[in-house]
Amino acid sequence: MVGGGIAGVSAAAALVANPSGPTVMLLEAEGQLAHHTTGRSAAQLIENYGANPVRPLTTASLPYFREPPAQWCPTPLLRRQPVLTVGRPDQDDVIEQQLRTGRAANPAIAEITPAEAGELFPPLRTERLSRVLIEPDSSDIDVSALHQAFVRAFVGQGGTIETLTRVDAARPAPGGAGWIVETTRGEREVDLVVNAAGAWGDVVASRAEVDPVGLVPKRRTAFMVASRWDGSAGWPMAADAELHWYLKPDGPQFLCSPADETPSEPTDAKPEEIDVAMAIDRINEATTLEIRSVRSSWAGLRTFAPDGSMVIGPDPAVPSFVWCVGQGGTGIQTSPGAGQLVADLALDGRPGPTFDGLELDLAGLAPDRFRPAGAAAD
Repeated sequence: MVGGGIAGVSAAAALVANPSGPTVMLLEAEGQLAHHTTGRSAAQLIENYGANPVRPLTTASLPYFREPPAQWCPTPLLRRQPVLTVGRPDQDDVIEQQLRTGRAANPAIAEITPAEAGELFPPLRTERLSRVLIEPDSSDIDVSALHQAFVRAFVGQGGTIETLTRVDAARPAPGGAGWIVETTRGEREVDLVVNAAGAWGDVVASRAEVDPVGLVPKRRTAFMVASRWDGSAGWPMAADAELHWYLKPDGPQFLCSPADETPSEPTDAKPEEIDVAMAIDRINEATTLEIRSVRSSWAGLRTFAPDGSMVIGPDPAVPSFVWCVGQGGTGIQTSPGAGQLVADLALDGRPGPTFDGLELDLAGLAPDRFRPAGAAAD
């Protein structure tokens, strides 16, 4: 397993729990797990979000979030926090489309009036609004507790973790069965390589001489501002219909973002002043927050495949190389389901009972969907 973010640890926990009893080793290039993207997420569970092939993974994850395994997760993972999607008159068509597609995923999504939205989130400039949607059963996710639950499950069932261990190359083992993985701490011989390296996913593939899938890391900026309102911690999250900004109450503060998606090289992302300033302008125009100063700011990379869906499963050209990348903005909320699907496909070749009754679109997740027909056979 390459990568110790939420994708890597969720898949690692599912792999080590497989009845076949595999020995699983997780390699992380940084000195700590979840250094880059997982720990910098807004972490909202929104069923009406993500590419169509990804949405069943969110549905499959709901039982884990609602009743996490007490052995590994002693505290609740969810705190109910509705989401408001607000639209100006020129965004009516966008709201209508989101209402139709959203109800297909979550029938609880409803339309409310701007005045009702203002009662729920008082700083909104309701005179600017035309239509508003509410997803009432959305929740804030405790990302740290979730990540630690997967780590506990992994280690508790015999998995091992090596930090400060970067994968520099991988080559087929003698005889063609398995891999010799060259790392900064020596060689490791393994049967399967599971690539959960996030923004570095294509880099890891290239180092194993596996064709990349065209991942594009994109920077997302966020910052904290103080709240002037008592009780704001209980307000919903609010977002522009076209996601030009969003606000999320977080205790006595607001987490703010311009929802930027700036293409980037794989890197330890840093916030740009212009992105923070742009978000402040947009939010001040849409609300009465009157932001003048920022308490803290950061950025993370959200990594996308060309079609916006995830890439999950064994590479058809190299079946012992397994992909788990392209989470985009859905990696946290899909992690229990996505991790289980990776393990099922890698070890059993098919989805397991977790996905019974769900319409999984495996073709929409397949690693070779971006390659010319017949490439896997070459």
